[in-house]
Amino acid sequence: MTVENEKADEGKRNENGAGGGAAADNGDLWGSDMYPERRGAKLKRNWWKWLIGAQGRESIDKNKCEDNVYRCIKKSPIIKLMMGALKSSGCEIDIRRHISCEVCNPIVTGGYDSEFNQIVVCQNSASSESMVRGVLLHEMIHMFDYCQNKLDVKNIDHLACTEIRAANLAHCSFMSSFVQGDSSFINVKATHQNCVKRKAKMSVMAVHKVSEEVADAAIERVFTKCYNDLEPIGRRIRRNSLDMPRAYAEGHLYGYEM
Repeated sequence: MTVENEKADEGKRNENGAGGGAAADNGDLWGSDMYPERRGAKLKRNWWKWLIGAQGRESIDKNKCEDNVYRCIKKSPIIKLMMGALKSSGCEIDIRRHISCEVCNPIVTGGYDSEFNQIVVCQNSASSESMVRGVLLHEMIHMFDYCQNKLDVKNIDHLACTEIRAANLAHCSFMSSFVQGDSSFINVKATHQNCVKRKAKMSVMAVHKVSEEVADAAIERVFTKCYNDLEPIGRRIRRNSLDMPRAYAEGHLYGYEM
């Protein structure tokens, strides 16, 4: 899950009273509060937002989102690398089947639905090509783990591991974590790890609806192993660097079908 607004997520969780130590026992970690149309729930309409144009443009947003997805798949070296890695693992992506642009709760920008083996890009919050690329990369790492490593999102340690890997490989560049207050110019390695832990924790809390302490404990149990697992990219991606094209160029060394 790609969480956009962590404070909003925490407020939502507290409002629902789901701060306990166990995952919500409803058999469905894809609640209608995050992805309302995934399981047949109706999207809640806000007439004020509709009047000011914040709602009521779903068709326009969907077309824009699908255009951004298509451009990322055709142009982005890192997305093409992930597509090749998934194909080589026996999990080739059909963009019409495995990627869906949908309206989501505004606190998330995307998600991976393991039941349907499908990536959700939130058309109302992932509004630019760069945001869509980030969502696709993050969720493709989850898809890779589901395909290659038998990911079970109902197992909190499995979820913690894949969220650590996604944050590590897709998000926590030095500059982005510095802006968010997770990094400093002193001890860059430790502060990068703090960024990864924070992002992974917020996703674990959002999906399993557990307390911060329970999420932290799960992350610490698996952190060393999962933080050092750079498959299938082979390197941590730094912002405004040549890491993406370099990773793509190295893909054939791992046997990926590029």
